[in-house]
Amino acid sequence: MNNISLENKEIIQVVFFILLAFVSMFMILILFFYFSRKKVVQVEIEKKNLELHHQKELLNSVLITQEEERKRIAQDLHDDISSKLNVVSLNSQLLKTPNLNESEQIEITNNIIELTQKALEESRRIAHDLLPPVLEKFGLHAGIEELVEEFNSTKSVKVVYENQIDFESYPIEKHLHIFRILQELLNNSIRHGKATKISIQFTTFGEQKTCTYIDNGVGFNNTAFQQSKGLGMKNIESRINFLKGNFSFDSRPNEGVKMVINFE
Repeated sequence: MNNISLENKEIIQVVFFILLAFVSMFMILILFFYFSRKKVVQVEIEKKNLELHHQKELLNSVLITQEEERKRIAQDLHDDISSKLNVVSLNSQLLKTPNLNESEQIEITNNIIELTQKALEESRRIAHDLLPPVLEKFGLHAGIEELVEEFNSTKSVKVVYENQIDFESYPIEKHLHIFRILQELLNNSIRHGKATKISIQFTTFGEQKTCTYIDNGVGFNNTAFQQSKGLGMKNIESRINFLKGNFSFDSRPNEGVKMVINFE
């Protein structure tokens, strides 16, 4: 009987240790999954925070750009149009001066006509800067062609433009975003890159639309550029976001710039 009792105790001890081992392993697995999940969640939170910070920077760049645009327009209206209209008003008052001879009247009238014409030209230029009429009347393709012609007319750069996309179904807001992106890129290539050759190519593959922009300018260190993007580049990024697109950017010193933009 004692032997049987001893064997039962040993069996109970073995079963107890096995259960304890299983419980310990179970607890270890629970802790492992808990901390693993916690780390994954923390990484996701950090990723979302970075995305939110990036979106905040892009939004801030848009607001800064808009504010600068408003200041520029206000200055143009004050310096170019208001000043001319003030002189027109003064000249109009001079016409009321008694005893003006015919030549004086003609001179004052010609001044009024000339200044009014210049004010009209300036107002058209400001309106063109806000929304190029060619976009609204003839669409993005015609707008880009006109933009390319303007740069080619300087004879300092050769811009080649090819397009396989039908932009007619696109809303005017998308037209303007794409147009401003190209405008910014062209200005950067000329002003900073000193490029003499630029290629702009729009292609389509199913629902995916692509713009490939290449210049032969001085280029720059791609890593340094990614770390310190200027306002112009942030503005381009924000416009690409509005297009629900993405982009890749590549540049090296003395090897120009290549930018590929994908959008819907």
